Amino acid sequence: MSDQTEQCNTLDRALHAAQARLTGGLSMAALAIAWTDWALHIADQPGQQMKLARQAAQDWTELSRQALGFPFKPLNPEPQDHRFKDPGWQQGPAAFAVQAFLRAERFWDTATKDTAGVSGKNERIVNFTARQMLDVVAPSNFPGCNPEVLAKAQATSGESLRQGVRNLVADLRSASNTKTQPLPMKPGKDVAITPGQVVFRNDLLELIQYAPATESVRPEPILIVPAWIMKYYILDLSPHNSMVNYLVSQGFTVFCISWRNPDASMRDVSLDDYRRLGTMAALDAITAICGADKKIHATGYCLGGTLLSITAATMARDHDERLATVTLLAAQTDFTEAGELQLFITDAQLHFLDDAMWSQGYLDAQQMAGAFQMLRANDLVWSQMIRRYYLGEEDHPNDLMSWNMDATRMPYRMHSEYLRKLFLNNDLAEGRFESDGRKISLADIHVPLFVIGTETDHIAPWRSVYKLQQLNSGDITFVLTSGGHNAGVVSEPGHPHRHFRKLEHKPGDLSIPPDEWQSQANCEEGSWWPDWAAWLANHSGTPINPPQTGAPKAGYKPLGHAPGTYIFQR
Repeated sequence: MSDQTEQCNTLDRALHAAQARLTGGLSMAALAIAWTDWALHIADQPGQQMKLARQAAQDWTELSRQALGFPFKPLNPEPQDHRFKDPGWQQGPAAFAVQAFLRAERFWDTATKDTAGVSGKNERIVNFTARQMLDVVAPSNFPGCNPEVLAKAQATSGESLRQGVRNLVADLRSASNTKTQPLPMKPGKDVAITPGQVVFRNDLLELIQYAPATESVRPEPILIVPAWIMKYYILDLSPHNSMVNYLVSQGFTVFCISWRNPDASMRDVSLDDYRRLGTMAALDAITAICGADKKIHATGYCLGGTLLSITAATMARDHDERLATVTLLAAQTDFTEAGELQLFITDAQLHFLDDAMWSQGYLDAQQMAGAFQMLRANDLVWSQMIRRYYLGEEDHPNDLMSWNMDATRMPYRMHSEYLRKLFLNNDLAEGRFESDGRKISLADIHVPLFVIGTETDHIAPWRSVYKLQQLNSGDITFVLTSGGHNAGVVSEPGHPHRHFRKLEHKPGDLSIPPDEWQSQANCEEGSWWPDWAAWLANHSGTPINPPQTGAPKAGYKPLGHAPGTYIFQR
């Protein structure tokens, strides 16, 4: 490439990086292409326009009847929409505002769906952005229209609004502070306190070996592979809801990866580096510590589960038989139905995002947080604004909320490969994905699999997670649990209002479509953790004495107490 060409490319990248800082990483070109695609097609469809005009006329008729006090057909919010739960929304002008808003939502949902000729990706973008724009003008966002806000202001003689202003000022000062904000619950003190030792460290990870809590343990250790898009201690929160602590108490030897928080020096780290220097390095360490005759239960969460599935397929290809079982927690292997996160995965958007990451060597944590907040703007943006600034309520962070503040970055090369090869091209599911320069297949994994999907997951929708059964015909136990991407996994015994469904698929069984599966699986109350622990025990040997901590002769000596050092990188 000539110097002039490189200079031109550098100029384009610098411009896109500057634009990304203003738009939160969203490509305006991608949005413009989507809306142009929709507008041109709907402009050429008079029949669709007539259908929409008819619906608008019917809505205006119903709203007029409501305004004049005549009987009308009300619309109800979606079950997950809690903005209008307060009884004050059911009467007077507030009730009219709700009906007008719900009818506008329905109109634009109809207008931006099923428009013939519009590409599926562009249609999803248009529908999503229309919904986002409507959410901005929802009547609940305006204090003068919100009966709950007015009632509390009256009951407190305006103190709730004054406190809301104080909260807003405090948040503005906090946002302008360039220093990293302290966490309400500190790792190693309030969370991530299960006893253990760091027994291995490289440039990518620290491997923690947790101390035994029982006199004897199952001979097969457990390796936990968390996602590096988050800190590992989502699985080791407070003692009562720590998955690590629970597994140790059930008589298992547990190891967990704590990923390094990437900086600019890691810009060229690849997805295969995460397999080679991550999961494989951890497996080598565990083999040295527990013995080459001990197979390993491998567990992966979210992106860590996707990496684990790649690792397991690579090991199967290479005849590496160290795995006893594989557990995937809310982890996708087929990305054709990857939920609303696909909205940000188009060629135009990824080209723009590549340039944004190129300028700094990583994807900033705030850019990722902004994308996830947009997926659930009602819960994570607008309802928080109403609660904190209009109702004057203070935050009372729990362990999960505190962990959510402890965001991480993503290396430039790895994240680009992950989005393009998995999300955009679906190479893993379609047999094109290469590991160590050679193709792999998920069908080659022949160890028992325990797969978790969660009912309200916006990151890894359970029907997407379920698709593994179309890619692997082996022994798969699929569990669908209540909750979302985080709360469904952190579902400890004794947690109220929890339930799950479970069915086993044995080799030779016919495939069951997801909706039929959901109706066939029996619903059980409580946590899925005990069932998983029993499943692991059934695939384990007779308990033995706990292994030593580390293997100094093999180069795996204790390097310090858990939770290690990488967890504190912010």
